Amino acid sequence: MSTATYHAPAYRPAYTLSDTGVMIARSLRRSVRDPEAFITALALPVILMLLFVYVFGGAFNAGVKAGGAGYVNYVVPGLIVLCAGFGAGTTAVAVATDMSSGIVDRFRSMPIAAWSVLAGQIVASVARNLLATALVIAVGLGVGWRPAAGPAQWLGAIAMIVGFILALSWLAACFGLLVGSPEAANGATFALMFIPYLSTAFVPAASMTRVLRPIAANQPFTPVIETMRGLWMGHTSTGASVGHEAWLAAAYCAAILVVAATAGNWLFRHRTAAH
Repeated sequence: MSTATYHAPAYRPAYTLSDTGVMIARSLRRSVRDPEAFITALALPVILMLLFVYVFGGAFNAGVKAGGAGYVNYVVPGLIVLCAGFGAGTTAVAVATDMSSGIVDRFRSMPIAAWSVLAGQIVASVARNLLATALVIAVGLGVGWRPAAGPAQWLGAIAMIVGFILALSWLAACFGLLVGSPEAANGATFALMFIPYLSTAFVPAASMTRVLRPIAANQPFTPVIETMRGLWMGHTSTGASVGHEAWLAAAYCAAILVVAATAGNWLFRHRTAAH
């Protein structure tokens, strides 16, 4: 009985980039062709923004110092991170679907760059999450969010968002490669959707119980949120400087990206090795 064997010719960079472009387009088309997941990904930021601002905002306004302009000025960075966590679940499911459906075995029999399959999923994930981020920002501006940032601060916040989403996408891809089914991948990424609630996304760490306070203050999501909050609003809820939070957030994102990308590539090679 013959097995599919991956052929890896010595490609020129142009061919490798072409393979990656094809895989990116494939992943983006799959996102659009799954209307339920696509609409949910677009509607979720809007629903969460309206929920936190209009339903919970009145109660939170009394306990959150948001520069005197309302809870919406505090919550936007947290919603961006929360939506990125939901988007990571979609990425994990897409990777797990590819690995369990047999399509990767088909790709192995073709002379294409192996890493282009993962690259397509990662780039599509970043694109989906950036679209959700743009919706959060647009809806936030529509309901009263008024950032006090200049062009340099906006560029810094965008760079922070892209770096965080890229790291989270690779981490989600690892979850998708580790599990055996799309359903298991969806469950495995639950922590990524839950951790923002234990950060400073929605209330300051100082307002939490003594047990939760150190957890919120010392986890990767908090400096990412505080960096965006500091760049947009000019202050953080932790009292630390924006520069301190930015360096800490960059270190967390870089560490997650390096570990997840290395592990993801190893897992992909291990699972697609010919038997």
